[in-house]
Amino acid sequence: MNRKALFAAGESMDMTTGSLWKKIFVFSVPLMFSQVLQVLFNMADVAVVGRFASARALGAVGSTTILVTLFTGFLIGMGSGVNVITAQHLGAKEQRKTFEFNHTALLVCLLTGLLICALCLLLARFMLNLLNTKPELIDGAVLYFRIYALGMPALALFNYGNGVLSANGDTSRPLIYLTIAGVANVILNLFFVIVCGMAENGVALASIITQYMSAAMILWHMSRQHDDCRLSLKKVRFYKGHARHLLGLGLPAGLQNAIFAIANLFIQAGVNSLDTVMVEGNSAAANADALIYNVMAAFYTACSTFMGQNWGAKKQDRMLKSYAVSLIYSFLVGLLLGGLLYFFGETFLRLFTQDHETDVVQAGMQRIRIMGFSYCVSAFMDCTIAASRGIGKSFGPTVIVILGSCVFRVIWVYTIFAHFKTIPSLYLLYVFSWTITAIAEILFFLYSYRRTVRMN
Repeated sequence: MNRKALFAAGESMDMTTGSLWKKIFVFSVPLMFSQVLQVLFNMADVAVVGRFASARALGAVGSTTILVTLFTGFLIGMGSGVNVITAQHLGAKEQRKTFEFNHTALLVCLLTGLLICALCLLLARFMLNLLNTKPELIDGAVLYFRIYALGMPALALFNYGNGVLSANGDTSRPLIYLTIAGVANVILNLFFVIVCGMAENGVALASIITQYMSAAMILWHMSRQHDDCRLSLKKVRFYKGHARHLLGLGLPAGLQNAIFAIANLFIQAGVNSLDTVMVEGNSAAANADALIYNVMAAFYTACSTFMGQNWGAKKQDRMLKSYAVSLIYSFLVGLLLGGLLYFFGETFLRLFTQDHETDVVQAGMQRIRIMGFSYCVSAFMDCTIAASRGIGKSFGPTVIVILGSCVFRVIWVYTIFAHFKTIPSLYLLYVFSWTITAIAEILFFLYSYRRTVRMN
């Protein structure tokens, strides 16, 4: 399929008919690049300070990765809630409900972003101290995180717009806008760090400028549409029942994403208990996590979106097939990217370190050797969570995630890792927690699906 056909297909898509293998792939490819570019905002920060500032600046920015993932993950979860509900209304041809919900959702997402921004500004040092951030890194980490937090409202608005457009089959527009913002982010990073002599504060400033750029572009596009997803800023308000509906699905979805980050706070605390070289190596290697997870996440979004539209259209046979196709795609992508990272890990790590810092590279490889072939296992858990969300079930999966991926990981950190005190003993917890949680999530989804079908 040529480039023109690919982007044209993203403009509008009927998910209730045609080949699911083809449509899920066409839907997911632009979304995949969109997800990656969103991660590259933070990754570009780490790369620029690592190459052109100092190892201390690299460690400072890297020390905030878990917190950035926590709060941005929450906003992405809210966006997925917007996506599912919009898809259900579109599938059921409910034009009025689509209009009212989307205008309510914009306000809910914006207020959520403002609240998160305020919390991050007030509690930045407190949260970083909880992570046992090294004393020599704490000031730079606090500065970076507080500046980065100013972009949270923009992230909320972008993920809102992304959720609405992707529910309607348009995954190409967010990609275009993020590409523009991503290029601007790299240019501004280099300008602030090399020309202006800034470090953590420079890359954070570049990030928030480009985040507001991408949010403004996607809202501008939505205001110029002429379909059911058109946005009129004059009509943005709380319409009856829609805010509660979004919070009922979006908050648990956001918490699911945030819970992983909360569990990882304990892992980061374990890493921070090791020497500074290991912390810096881990910061560089952790960039692969966000990259691979977000590529795989494109298929999770496809899963919940296709299930949502077919649920609204009452085509239940296509719902289970959407889940199966999305799961197969995400597993294969995780296996491929994890394998490439395993074999080319040192080259990847040198993107984030200076040439003489071979000890940092070797420290990062300890993590990569464990994680390389573990990513694909997470598909069974995350894709099933997306499938449950597609049928409107979000609370149950959240409880399972708390037990399987939060409580279990905390226990592992304070038992297995506390005993061995090595990177392998720490990162093996991922594949074990993913396996346990996936089994429980699959059982929950199958039970919920059958029960919901009988009720309907």
